[in-house]
Amino acid sequence: MDKRAEVPMDQVEALGEIGLGNFVPYLMNRVIGRYNADLQGVLKQSNLTTAKMRTLAVLAVLPGLTINELSVYAVTEQSTMSRTLEAMEAAGLVRRVERSSDARVREIYLTEAGRAEFDRFWPIMWRDYHRMMEGIGAEERQQFLLTLQKMLNNIRHNEF
Repeated sequence: MDKRAEVPMDQVEALGEIGLGNFVPYLMNRVIGRYNADLQGVLKQSNLTTAKMRTLAVLAVLPGLTINELSVYAVTEQSTMSRTLEAMEAAGLVRRVERSSDARVREIYLTEAGRAEFDRFWPIMWRDYHRMMEGIGAEERQQFLLTLQKMLNNIRHNEF
């Protein structure tokens, strides 16, 4: 069921009236686009892509996800995730393990090399994160996180 509420056309504001600087999806795309662009140079030096970096980060925190779960958490299309995991497995960064309760399901884990790659790259992500959050106090940061979590809950299509 589509959770989007119908908005009467006479209540729809034009983007020009709102302005790009007040349109949340535009600002979020700009922020994440800049964050990812800043990481690209370092990623290339490490033979990593954004999808590989996200996969390492997610599995460092949530080991044992299925490919579908990992696709959601890493914000990557399932087909892209499949190719990414094949390359990462060939490079020795991840391993797939049969789920004990269902042999048809594969859980994905970081290998020691994958954990080491994430541990090597994490300080760069942390630095860029802190640069992005500079000048934002703890209370404002906490409120921002709560707002983002509410927004995600409003639009998400799965339970995680």
